[in-house]
Amino acid sequence: MKKMIASFLTILALSACSYFEEKEDVTEKWPAERLYAEARGALDAGSYEKAVELYEKLEARFPFGTYGQQAILDLAYAYHKNDEPDLAISTAERFIKLYPQNAHVDYAYYLKGLTNFQRGKGFTERILPMDESQRDPASSLWAFEDFSELVKRYPDSQYAEDAKLRMVYLRNILAEHEIHVAQYYMRRGAFVAAANRARYVVEKYPRTPSTPDALVIMAKAYKVMELTELSTDALRVLELNYPNHPGLYEVREILIQ
Repeated sequence: MKKMIASFLTILALSACSYFEEKEDVTEKWPAERLYAEARGALDAGSYEKAVELYEKLEARFPFGTYGQQAILDLAYAYHKNDEPDLAISTAERFIKLYPQNAHVDYAYYLKGLTNFQRGKGFTERILPMDESQRDPASSLWAFEDFSELVKRYPDSQYAEDAKLRMVYLRNILAEHEIHVAQYYMRRGAFVAAANRARYVVEKYPRTPSTPDALVIMAKAYKVMELTELSTDALRVLELNYPNHPGLYEVREILIQ
């Protein structure tokens, strides 16, 4: 009796496995058109995990042809929306390498920048205000480089104007981050490091909102180090270009001492 029950349970388990295997292979005989349509439908509906799964199958089964090419680009976007930035970027780069003459290759470059632009930002961070300059600047720098490459290679791309606007924003963020670092060095008494960081802002990110703050830090740091000529030069540039900046009074007080 026990043997009969055991045999029955084994058969039942095998049947269950067979059932689930059949469920998993439901797309096995789908043509490329069907797979693409289902994947695109999932993507448009916001079912990004399902879209990724279907696009991966489409690319694996039909690597060549129109659907195979478009699947790679759509898959990169699906990874991006599914918060898998590394996969999104590597897939976009693969598309660029395989199909450099594709009419939509400019979007692959844009998608790389957009992915790095939003890298590490959770849902809350994307909808609530936050100080981006306090974050690790690596992803901002990568995004800036990605957008820059897009604009350089495809200046007439429909994505170029948006990329330029994002580059302005990122440039301001990167400059402000350097100011935070310079101010930290000032508080720690590392005046050489503070002056160097501030000078980097003036040279690398001129005409950004952080430029006058950088000049203030330079003037203060040089004065503390008794580099009077350099301090005076920084103050002169600050007065000439930003005559109403509040940091002027702070620097003048230090120079008088």
